Amino acid sequence: MNKLAILFLTCALLSTADDVKRPRILGVAHMALYVSDLAKARAFYKDFLGFDEPYSLKQKDSSADRIAFIKINEQQYLELFAEEPKHNDGQLNHISFYTDNAQAMRDYLAARGVKVPEKVGKGQIKNSNFNINDPDGHTVEIVQYEPDGWTVREKGKFLPDTRISTHMAHIGVLIGELEPALKFYRDVLGFQDIWRGGGNPKQLSWVNMRVPDGDDYLEFMLYGKPPTAEQRGTKNHICLVVPDIEKAVKILEARPARKNYAREIEIKTGVNRKRQANLFDPDGTRVELMEPNTIDGKPTPSSTAPPPR
Repeated sequence: MNKLAILFLTCALLSTADDVKRPRILGVAHMALYVSDLAKARAFYKDFLGFDEPYSLKQKDSSADRIAFIKINEQQYLELFAEEPKHNDGQLNHISFYTDNAQAMRDYLAARGVKVPEKVGKGQIKNSNFNINDPDGHTVEIVQYEPDGWTVREKGKFLPDTRISTHMAHIGVLIGELEPALKFYRDVLGFQDIWRGGGNPKQLSWVNMRVPDGDDYLEFMLYGKPPTAEQRGTKNHICLVVPDIEKAVKILEARPARKNYAREIEIKTGVNRKRQANLFDPDGTRVELMEPNTIDGKPTPSSTAPPPR
């Protein structure tokens, strides 16, 4: 093939990629976690935090539950896998974002050079979905809620007043190198870099990446040295919004299930100047309760520090 033909083919491929438009990414759908004891995990998320479980999936050739779905709101869930972790990422199984067109998203990603499955599948709860991997090896599920899927079918159900929160504002995952993650989430998926923070002024610790067509965000949890197993449970986390952290903690302290939670619940102000309290499920995964606004209503300046080296 001569140089002119190669140039023509390259231009044609680039043109094709540019012509394929990205469909909308509307928000965080769920985080999926491995749990060592499903009964204890259910007690934490249901009895203590007040959520409900609309459905579960069974183990193959067994009556035992394999996955329990904990409903936060009509679009957001936690998935609890009653299995041992299959890779070195703590209790994290996968993260998920929802779109309004899974097939178009699969085609868009393929055109951008992302490895995708041959076709979009349907999960056991009848939503369209497929998996990709980010540069850190995290499994990222793209899901579209179908009219006949269980998510839509159970609309208006399993939303008790006992829920400590009605919205999962963000999920946090460990990120080893910032630039590859930015190229994937920002340049390909269209996420927006909205705020950066650090545990000290000389080093960046967190980068908040908002979905392109909603308010939810993914929090990059940056690290230099490989984190320990305990640190992975703290870094890989979910954030639940509460309008008043003091009221939320008082509610939790008064619940009968509080006697089974051995840790102290401490209210503090984060680097982002939002009041919060950290809880930990039985396997050490952090559940961050956080108020939506800063303590004075003013925005917190973003860090300009470099990432860990």
